[in-house]
Parts: sequence; structure tokens; C-alpha cells
Amino acid sequence: MRKIAKLGQAARHHGQLVIRAFNSNKASWVGFVLIVLSAILAPWIAPHDPAEQFMEARLAQPSAKFLLGTDDLGRDILSRLLYGGRLSLTVGIVSTLIAVFFGSIIGALAGFYGGLFELLVMQTMDVLLAFPSLILGLVIVAMLGPGLTNLTVAIAITSVPAFARNARAPTLIIREREFILAGRTLGYRDARLIVRHILPNIAPDILVLTSMLVGTSIRVESSFAFIGLGLPPPTPTWGLMIRSGFENILDSPWLVLWPSVALLICVFSLNLLGDGLRDAIDPKLRGEA
Repeated sequence: MRKIAKLGQAARHHGQLVIRAFNSNKASWVGFVLIVLSAILAPWIAPHDPAEQFMEARLAQPSAKFLLGTDDLGRDILSRLLYGGRLSLTVGIVSTLIAVFFGSIIGALAGFYGGLFELLVMQTMDVLLAFPSLILGLVIVAMLGPGLTNLTVAIAITSVPAFARNARAPTLIIREREFILAGRTLGYRDARLIVRHILPNIAPDILVLTSMLVGTSIRVESSFAFIGLGLPPPTPTWGLMIRSGFENILDSPWLVLWPSVALLICVFSLNLLGDGLRDAIDPKLRGEA
């Protein structure tokens, strides 16, 4: 019981340090608030239905009724931006979580067992990393076909090698530590050592990379939509809005401007969030080392 109490106190102390360090980076909270507003609160703060058409107000300039104007079908741009952010974040977060799960396991297994298995696995990851993420994603989407599920899977596959390499490096160090050697001496199975000891110790590095790659996944999803391999219209996505806005860019530049700015703010906010997580997790930046 005393040991459990001490562990609980240590966990609370660590949590307080993380929160205090995270609060010291105010910019990270700005990113978090922007993400919440665009994803969770879209149904409540959107002034109109994103699919509702006001044909009498086609290509209307920003006004009191339409704060950011309307598109060529009379749809409110602000509403479509908010719902587009909701969809983009869903695709980005889900695809990144899939990549985290498989990439972390692959990297941890390669680092834990080493030898020929590590060589084969990491060379396969290097081959995938040799292709730009957008090109590799295009090939996968072209093979699987358009659709939300296929798009999410394609983006996840492009992120797996990064997580595998990120998980392998610290695993090579952790596998030689005393508690891993003690576990092997006690006869613990490899699965237990990996799940209960390796993965929790490499989680901080993976968490920071996760926040960064969510933004990358959103950018890739928008790129797919821009070239016609994303979700079909009239689904509101930032990439599709940018693509359709190019047809009237000279007369109505706001059609391209606003979704581009929204994409920039979202990715920048996620990078700020990643910086906050890094500052909170790294003991050197917290002043503990």
C-alpha cells in the first residue's frame, strides 16, 4: 500500500510539473483553443447549414449576413470552413492514431529483437520513407479508390515509417536497462516487457511526434482533395474549397483565401501544441535535469 501511495504521489507531482510547464507556453493553449472551436463547436457556432444554398447571393462579398462571403453556389463560406475543419481534424487524428498504433509496435519490436528482423523491418520503413508522403498517399488512394475510409488508411500508411523509426531509437537504449534485464531474469514474456515497460517509456517521444504529424495529415488530406482524390462534393473540405475557388479566383479571391488561411492556422496551431507538449515532457526543458 505504501508503494502504491508513493507511486500515486510521484504521478501527481509529475502531472503538476507537466501542467505548469505546459501553461508556461501560452501559444500552445492558443492552438488548442483554435482546434476545439473548429472541430467540436462547429454545429453551434456555424451561422448556416454548410450545404444550404442562397442562389440570390452567389459569390457575395463578406457582409453582416455572410461574414466571409459565399461561394459560386451561394453557400456560406464560414459555415463550410468550420465543418471542413471538423472533417479535416477527424481524418488527421484518426489516421495519425492508426499510424501511432502500428508504427510504435513495429519500431518497438524491431528495436527489442534486433538482428536480422530489425534489419528487414527498418529497411522496409526506409523504402517507404524514400517516397514523399504525398506521392505514396496518391498511389495508395489511386489503388483503393476515393472515400473517407480509404483516404484515412492511405494517410495512416504514409505516417507509419516515421513512428516506427521514432519508436525504435529509444527502444534500443531501454532494452539494455536493468529493469528489462531483471524482467527477463524473472521469466517475463517478451510481450509483457514490450507492452508494460518499453512502450510506456517511449510514449513521450511518440506523443510529441503525434501532435506534429496530425498537422501533416491534415495538409495531405487537403492536397488529395485539391487534386480530386479526396472526399466528393458537396462534402465541405478545405482542399475542395480551395480547388473550387480557383475557378473564380480573379473575381472572388476570398474563395481561395479563407480556406487557405484556415489550413495555415490549423497546422500552425498543432505545431504550437506540439511545442507545448515537448516543453512539458522533456525534463531538461522543465529544469529537472
